[in-house]
Amino acid sequence: MNTLSIRDLDVTLGDLAVLRGVHLEVPSGSVTAVLGPSGCGKTTLLRAVAGFVRHDRGEIRVGDTVVSGPGRHLAPERRGIALVPQEGALFPHLSVGDNVAFGLPRAQRRRSPRVAEVLDLVGLRGFQDRSPSELSGGQQQRVALARALAPSPSLVLLDEPFSALDAGLRESVRAQVRDALQRSATTALVVTHDQDEALSVADSVAILDEGRILMHASPQDVYRAPTGLGVARFVGQCVELSAEVSAGVARTALGDLVVEAPGAGGEVDAGRGVVMLRPEQLRLLPVDGVAGTAGEVVGGEYFGHDALVRVRVTAGQGSGQESLEVQVRTLGEIPERGAVRVGVSGPARFYPGAR
Repeated sequence: MNTLSIRDLDVTLGDLAVLRGVHLEVPSGSVTAVLGPSGCGKTTLLRAVAGFVRHDRGEIRVGDTVVSGPGRHLAPERRGIALVPQEGALFPHLSVGDNVAFGLPRAQRRRSPRVAEVLDLVGLRGFQDRSPSELSGGQQQRVALARALAPSPSLVLLDEPFSALDAGLRESVRAQVRDALQRSATTALVVTHDQDEALSVADSVAILDEGRILMHASPQDVYRAPTGLGVARFVGQCVELSAEVSAGVARTALGDLVVEAPGAGGEVDAGRGVVMLRPEQLRLLPVDGVAGTAGEVVGGEYFGHDALVRVRVTAGQGSGQESLEVQVRTLGEIPERGAVRVGVSGPARFYPGAR
């Protein structure tokens, strides 16, 4: 079993506490993505696992082996861990096959069937004799993955593996890399600042901010049931509404909404706070209907597969009137500016005391 276990990890670089009490479990054969903004400690975490950074406190274990902990620090080459850097870092003077073979022990490099096996695994059968310069960016990244998989490592680390690719390539290469990792049953840790990348590639997602893990759960729970507004804001767009909650119902500018507690369940505390909806939970309704809240389309962004429509709604009366702008995710084009009504489907998440 090649489970990665990180317990109570602290890393200080100079005078800066980069990682603080990080606890993370990556089950054997699964892919976990560490998602967070620039400067949150993602790369430092990856380098600590690889052995390039020493930690001040805590333990890192791969399978049954403690690779670093109190009084112990295995050198990177003794950890059985492979690293796939951001841009592949292939040797330009070597063929694809020789690049992949470079990851094998020297005695196994010549005529090893493993090179063909891993190239087939990443969908590049027959590419052994090509030069890296003849490959697309996505193909180069898959060769780098093949090189990492060739020696059958206990763990593969991927550092922003798709950041150098064009937007049009990322989706297809992500799917190919995930498929290769699944078929090889390789335990993998991916660090990224890209929400779509983390949610689509990983079996679980850990949100890292200011050196701490804020949440670690399935992609569905991280998106649908974030444990805090900080997590919610980082993983996709949010519609945030001030609310007064009583008996599981929130009174908001979009009407009375059924609410759920932060995380994947639990009772909702009464009181004031903020409710969070995703833009796809909002829908545009006919202006002459009675359902929903009156509003006005004021603009939007078109993405082809869908659009984010900005709607200004006004709720309340007299001095208690509240005007705010909300985002509605719709299929098709942005409607013309003008009056609409906004409805809500599904429960909202309530964060008591938040502002």
